[in-house]
Amino acid sequence: MGETVTLDVGGTEVSVSHPDKVFFKTRGETKLDLVNYYRAVAEPLLNTLGGRPLLMERYPDGAGGKSWFQKRVPASAPEWLQTTVVETPNGTTSDALVAADLAHIVWAVNMGCLGFHVWPYQAGHPDRIEELRIDLDPSPGVGYAEICEAAVLTRDFLTEDGIDVRLKTSGSRGLHLYVSLLPQWDSYRVRAAAVALARELERRHPDLITAKWWKEERGRRVFVDFNQNAPHKTVFGAWCVRPKVGGQVSTPIAWDDLDEVEPEELTIATVPGRLAESGDPWADARPQSIEPLLDRYDRDMAAGLQDAPWPPVYPKQPNEPPRVAPSRAKRG
Repeated sequence: MGETVTLDVGGTEVSVSHPDKVFFKTRGETKLDLVNYYRAVAEPLLNTLGGRPLLMERYPDGAGGKSWFQKRVPASAPEWLQTTVVETPNGTTSDALVAADLAHIVWAVNMGCLGFHVWPYQAGHPDRIEELRIDLDPSPGVGYAEICEAAVLTRDFLTEDGIDVRLKTSGSRGLHLYVSLLPQWDSYRVRAAAVALARELERRHPDLITAKWWKEERGRRVFVDFNQNAPHKTVFGAWCVRPKVGGQVSTPIAWDDLDEVEPEELTIATVPGRLAESGDPWADARPQSIEPLLDRYDRDMAAGLQDAPWPPVYPKQPNEPPRVAPSRAKRG
């Protein structure tokens, strides 16, 4: 391992220890290679992560090694590091890292962070949600082609409501769709919009898409995970590198490229060149209204539908159905 190197990152000195430590075994990229990747994508990275709290996924021995999630910044952090208080659903608080600038990202990489999970708001304004996040989750037996089909159908539906949606690979098996929001809604209303979206997609495409929370009801369909918009939830960040030995990146892509892209080929070795050649496909995203989706949700509630189920870590919510799998409810 090489000795510690000190880098000037936007005017802040950041130490990187063991820069030659291999983090990604497929091609042998090192900790310093990961730092240089983030320097290469700094502008679009900070356009989407900048100013937001981050949950760190730490792999001190590199992808494939031991790991843990770390929400709380350690007491040994440098004085210049910015943090903000975040909560869990049960009210526990932590001082989380803020993506204030690239130096904060490099500091986290030096800590062995191989994954950044991002809150959808600016630090200090948790009541102003800036993104509707649509997670297309493949059920067993669902392939990538079906995920792509569901993504296009989601885009077409949102276009009907005058809503522009952007696309990124998850860096794993699914796709994430993002709608940039006007800062007018809290996470409860943004989640409600996601519920309305999922239910309407299921109505229109019941053989391909499902809004069913319970896995036993999903079948071989694409699940629109509305609960990724619940309060205190994070989603893997755009331009962020997954803790996979191939160094795959959760990469924003243009809709025209959806049929051409192989997600496994979007890595720290290929994404910087792709960005330099084609630019940031999210660069012209604009904040929008989700009132059409909220109107659909409110109409569903007025028609007698209950809210969709919440994850078990959340307190029981108003108008929520019983938290019991349908098969168990029938046995009861």
